[in-house]
Amino acid sequence: MSVSVATAPFDGQKPGTSGLRKRVVVFQQEHYTENFVQAIFTAMPAPGAQGATLVVGGDGRYYMRDVVQKIIRIGAANGIARFIVGQDGILSTPAASAIIRKHSADGGIILTASHNPGGPTADFGIKYNTRNGGPAPESVTDAIYAATLSIKEYRQVALSAPVDLATIGCQHFDGFDVEIVDCVSDYVELTKTIFDFDLIRRFREQTPDFSLLFDALNGVTGPYAHRIFVDELGFSESSLEQCTPLEDFGGCHPDPNLTYADKLVARVEREKVSLGAASDGDGDRNMVLSHDWFVTPSDSVAVIAHYAAECIPYFQRLGLRGLARSMPTSCAIDRVAAAKGLEIFEVPTGWKFFGNLMDAGRLSICGEESFGTGSDHIREKDGIWAVVAWLNIIAHVNQTQPGASVRSIMRDFFQTHGRNYFTRYDYEEVAADGAAQMIDDLRAKGPALVGQTINGYTITDVNDFEYTDPIDHSVSRNQGLRVIFDDSSRIIFRLSGTGSEGATVRIYIERYDPTLFDLDAQVALKPLVDAALQISELTKYTGRTEPTVIT
Repeated sequence: MSVSVATAPFDGQKPGTSGLRKRVVVFQQEHYTENFVQAIFTAMPAPGAQGATLVVGGDGRYYMRDVVQKIIRIGAANGIARFIVGQDGILSTPAASAIIRKHSADGGIILTASHNPGGPTADFGIKYNTRNGGPAPESVTDAIYAATLSIKEYRQVALSAPVDLATIGCQHFDGFDVEIVDCVSDYVELTKTIFDFDLIRRFREQTPDFSLLFDALNGVTGPYAHRIFVDELGFSESSLEQCTPLEDFGGCHPDPNLTYADKLVARVEREKVSLGAASDGDGDRNMVLSHDWFVTPSDSVAVIAHYAAECIPYFQRLGLRGLARSMPTSCAIDRVAAAKGLEIFEVPTGWKFFGNLMDAGRLSICGEESFGTGSDHIREKDGIWAVVAWLNIIAHVNQTQPGASVRSIMRDFFQTHGRNYFTRYDYEEVAADGAAQMIDDLRAKGPALVGQTINGYTITDVNDFEYTDPIDHSVSRNQGLRVIFDDSSRIIFRLSGTGSEGATVRIYIERYDPTLFDLDAQVALKPLVDAALQISELTKYTGRTEPTVIT
C-alpha cells in the first residue's frame, strides 16, 4: 500500500558534478533524504519511473543501508517495478554502471560521497545515473533540483519489515520485485573480456620477483580486488591491504593520493614493490606508483592510451575511436592522440561530459587528473580497470624488454612524447565566500595580466574555460580560470564541487619539456607555483599558507 507524506523543500539540494553530498547528519534530518529521492523519481527521464528497472547500491559507508531501504519504499510507490540491489547494499560505482548496462536498466541510484571520509560525523552522497550507466547530465540534475524546490509530498509503500539485503535472489512484493545480486560477479566477467588475463598470469608465474600491492583504503573495492588479483590472476593474499569495506573506512580518508594513501606509499618504498595501487571509497578513482616512481593520473591515462591498441584485447578488437581529458588534466594524452592521428577532446571536470562522446562512438579512453581513468566499457571512471590495464601493459612490455618496470615504461613514454610536468595544490574546506571572491577578482584582472612576465614566464592569455558539447550542443561556462604562458605552460584555478562543506580551491600547474625527463616535479614547477600564488593572492583570500594536499 502506498502512502503520501507531507513535506516541504529544503535549501541546498542542488546536485553537483557527482550528485548531492552533505554531512550524514544533514541527510538524517526528517524528510531530507526522502525529499531528494522523490525528486529523482519525479525527474526521471521519459518514460519515467512507472514500470522501470532501477539499480541500487553504494560504497558501504555509514547510513547507506538505511537509505537503500528508503529508495526501495519510495521507488516502489512511484512505480519502479524491479530493483537490482548489490548484496548488503554494496556496489562500486563502476560495477553499478556495468550492471545498469548489462541488464538494460532504466538507471541507478549510487550511494556514495566517493573519496570523502565516512562515518556518523562525516559525509554521505546520493547520485543518479541514467540508463547509459553514466552520471546524469545537467538537464536531468537541473530537473531534480527543480523538483526539490517545489516538493510538497513524497510517496512510499508500507512494508512490514525491511527488505532482506543479505540473501542473493529475487524477492517478490505487491507490485514490485527486489533482486539481490552478487556485487562482484558481473563486473569481474566484464573485466575478463577487456584484458589479457592469461598474459598477466604467465608474467606473474615467470617473474617471481614482481610484486603487487593494492590498497582499497577500507573502501568498496576490497572484494573486487580479491576476486581479480588473488582468485583470477593468482597474486598472493599479501598483495592486498585494507580490503575490508568499513562504514567509516577505518577512520581513513579514502582518497588515493600521496597524502591520504600514506600507508601504501610507505610500504611500496620500504618493500621495493614493483606496482603499488590504491582506489577510493566507491572504486572509481585510482593511484599507480612503484618504489621508484609515482605515475601522475595525467601520465597514467596517456600511457594506457599509448599501449591500448597494442596489447589490450578490448581495444585490439574495437580500435581507438578517440581520446579525451578533463580541462585541468595535463596535455600528455593530447600528444598521444596527435601521434596516433586520433581525435582529442578537452571537456569540463565531471565524468558525465565523456558519456555523450562515448555514446556517439567518438571516444574510447579518457581521464581526469583527479585520479580518474576509464574507457567506454562503462560510463564511469574505473579504478580497478586502470590497475589491471597497468598489469596488462607491464606484462606485454616484458615480453620484449625483460625486467621492464613502471619507471622504465614511463621513461620510454617520455622519450617518445616528452614530459608534461604536472602538479595540483588543494586547499580544502576554505571559507566559500573568500574562495569565490578570489576567483571573481582573478577573472576581473585577467586582461591586465596578459603580457606580464612572472618568474621568467610571460602570460599570453587568461580565460574562463567554456565547453560546447559536440553531440548535444549544450554549453558549459565558467569551468575554470586558465592562465596560459608563451611556452604552453598553464596555471588553472578552479573551485571544486566534491566537498560537503566550505569550498575546495584547486590550483593546477603544468609545464612541458621535450628533453628533460628526470627532474623532480615540484622543483621543475616551483617558479610556476610561486607565480600562481602571487597572481591569485590566495593567502589574502583564504588565510591558507600551505595546501591540504599536493599531488
